Amino acid sequence: MQTEKPILYNYFRSSSSWRVRIALELKKIDYEYKPISLIKDGGEQYSEEYTKINPKQEVPALYIDGHLLFQSLPIIEYLDETRPNEYQLLPKDPAKRAKARMIAEIINSGMQPFQNLNVIRRVAKETQSEDKKQEWIKFYLTKGFKAVEDILKDTSGKYCIDNQITIADLCLVPQVYSAKRFNIDMIGFPNVKRVNEELEKVPEFVRAHAHHQIDTPQELKEN
Repeated sequence: MQTEKPILYNYFRSSSSWRVRIALELKKIDYEYKPISLIKDGGEQYSEEYTKINPKQEVPALYIDGHLLFQSLPIIEYLDETRPNEYQLLPKDPAKRAKARMIAEIINSGMQPFQNLNVIRRVAKETQSEDKKQEWIKFYLTKGFKAVEDILKDTSGKYCIDNQITIADLCLVPQVYSAKRFNIDMIGFPNVKRVNEELEKVPEFVRAHAHHQIDTPQELKEN
């Protein structure tokens, strides 16, 4: 096992980065935080230096154990498999593990990409309308939350999968934050709201929050 301190290249409000920060906190991994601004100078993710780290020009990227890893869900799975502790993010039970991955994937592939900065900028540019951009985000996020809410009726206890924190929960909290940021009405998703409120009390989730990072703007740190 490599002994170098892990390095996380991320952005405070990137939901994908946020998921990995939660996992690192839960696994009690001390790491170096490398901010990559998605908005400064057109986006530091497009720089030559960062493109050499992640040719997809996205965050997060995690350097750990001598490996450079991209994409939040594989990173979380790697951390879970290499750092077993009281937080088993992928349940041992095959059905529960599949359901945790199912919720995570609905958010990862069926919600987050539609609010991606590149995507919404293109929608706004092509439609020349902020209203159309908001309609786009609302449609896809509401559709995703409807699916997650329906699943949580059967799977949730205190958290998404019974009373165990899983990969699903790591995806849920940043996505609910995004919904609030984009003024999505959450009144129709009581289970999503309930689970999110429980997770927001967990110390590791608090430390990983977008408003508590070194690159968080001061005006957000104060809220």
